[in-house]
Amino acid sequence: MNYRNFGKLDWPVSALGFGCMRLPLTGPGVPSSQIDEPEAIRMIRHAIDHGVNYVDTAYGYHDGKSEVVAGLALLDGYRQKVHLATKSPVWMINAPEDFDKLLDEQLTRLQTDHIDFYLLHALGADRWRNTVLKHGVLGKAEDAIRDGRIRHLGFSFHDEYPAFTEILNGYDKWTFCQIQYNYMDTQNQAGTAGLKLAADKGLAVVVMEPLLGGRLATPPDSIRELMRPWNPADLALQWLWDQPEVSTVLSGMSNMAQVEGNLVSSDHAAIASFSPDSHNLITKIQEAYQSRIKVPCTKCGYCMPCPSGVDIPGNFDIFNYAHLHDDLPGARGRYSWTIKAEARANNCAACHECEDKCPQKIEIADWMPKVDEMLARKNPA
Repeated sequence: MNYRNFGKLDWPVSALGFGCMRLPLTGPGVPSSQIDEPEAIRMIRHAIDHGVNYVDTAYGYHDGKSEVVAGLALLDGYRQKVHLATKSPVWMINAPEDFDKLLDEQLTRLQTDHIDFYLLHALGADRWRNTVLKHGVLGKAEDAIRDGRIRHLGFSFHDEYPAFTEILNGYDKWTFCQIQYNYMDTQNQAGTAGLKLAADKGLAVVVMEPLLGGRLATPPDSIRELMRPWNPADLALQWLWDQPEVSTVLSGMSNMAQVEGNLVSSDHAAIASFSPDSHNLITKIQEAYQSRIKVPCTKCGYCMPCPSGVDIPGNFDIFNYAHLHDDLPGARGRYSWTIKAEARANNCAACHECEDKCPQKIEIADWMPKVDEMLARKNPA
């Protein structure tokens, strides 16, 4: 295992962290709460035995069972071998006292008296302003640090770059942050700019979704051919570890084969070790993915608001995702789960008002029926 600096802290973190969001289940199609506990514990301990010293979970993972299983895995002396991270479900905080109730519940679940790295989960501008600041969450967290229940405070992030800078600069005692980052997300959410900004301020940066939910490990055939002889997952991980601003990379592992593969990859994790040819390969892969995009929407938002309530950028984003990753089932799931019924493409009234505002001159009204036809599960399953 290779180790790296964790921001300003005098502590070496393993290049690979164990993410407990995708633990093995007892069978196919079962609820996410039905974790295969013996196998999950075996996997977590195997990773720790091979040098992993950062274990990450959250209140809501696996419908609340992830923290329980992580706590079981860290019994028998394993808790002393790792730094444990979990996350406060900020969306459940409706009053200042809720922070302590949730934290104490998590400590019980995890069977520990302290959490080394505690994150405010999935912050964006709205939760930052209307929950964290409104309910004095930072003050409650500082109280928990003083009484020893928390050692360090950070946040995980899901929003756009301006919100990231607002949160990062809005509090001067952050120790670390966690961002979605991979070679296809350099311009999305916090992106490369956010990674560098946080590192410049001395924060450790924990990377989540290094394989974009596993999609970069199973690329379309044409892109896989470009990668040869690289293993797709290893390529994505090495690209991240090449960057000195990355403190550790979390992988949500679902079976022992993934643990073993990631451990082998982490043996070669090193800063500034990526060759010029490898960087050129990443550029070619990014270009190949981009060539699969059907609608040249940049999500600038100039087309909004739509008089009919359609989330134009959101619809195009999912439509493009389906083509980008050859993942129609996943795209249909995202369409039904993340786009409200009244904001879906079928509500387009073809008024063309948005087209006058679109810098890309996209014929939005022509595309919307195609988007809905593809994503709305109208075809027989």
